[in-house]
Amino acid sequence: MTIRAWVRMPSGKRLDLLNPTPFDWDDADLALGLARTYRWGGHSAWPLPLSVAQHSICVMLLRRAAAPAPLAPVIELRELLHDAEEGLLGFDAVSPLKPFLGEGFKALTRRLEQMVFLRYGLPAWTPTEHAKHKRADRLAAASEAVHVVGWKVEEVRNTLRIRAAVLEEDPLAERYRCRPWEPWPPVIAAERFLLELDHLKQRIEAGEGHG
Repeated sequence: MTIRAWVRMPSGKRLDLLNPTPFDWDDADLALGLARTYRWGGHSAWPLPLSVAQHSICVMLLRRAAAPAPLAPVIELRELLHDAEEGLLGFDAVSPLKPFLGEGFKALTRRLEQMVFLRYGLPAWTPTEHAKHKRADRLAAASEAVHVVGWKVEEVRNTLRIRAAVLEEDPLAERYRCRPWEPWPPVIAAERFLLELDHLKQRIEAGEGHG
């Protein structure tokens, strides 16, 4: 008997986590999944935890700000979707936990990531591009640790072993006129993520830039 792990999406589509295809979700499903999937084990110094959707937008904006020239929309889309498999799975494991989840979990998340790349036509990471992404991702993580979760700066470096700087200004605050570092409610996070996704897809369809 074939083992399956079905997930029913809000759209009515069905995703088999063990055998995914690029057609098993729609954009709104993904946005909502990421908005309901939380970073930092769901812990927060605020009333709400921080969603992967909000984090993903932050990383995209940081990567954009660090680039010496405007990024192609497909590159920005890859940044926005860098954790998309977590929204399909509904789980974001804190980094030190991942080795203990085993090779099966690693293979599962890799397959989901591959389907995301196929679905959205994302180019594979090059070592150089991935290093630039990780700088933005770690910058977001260090800042979230202090401003969202409540770690001290020295704890981020010595306990969490994150060497990136801690930002004072929230990259999302100016764009959305929101309170700096405050986690968004899921409905807001999903809406904003979906708008960013739609905008980048439209730019790609219009032939704007190349990765």
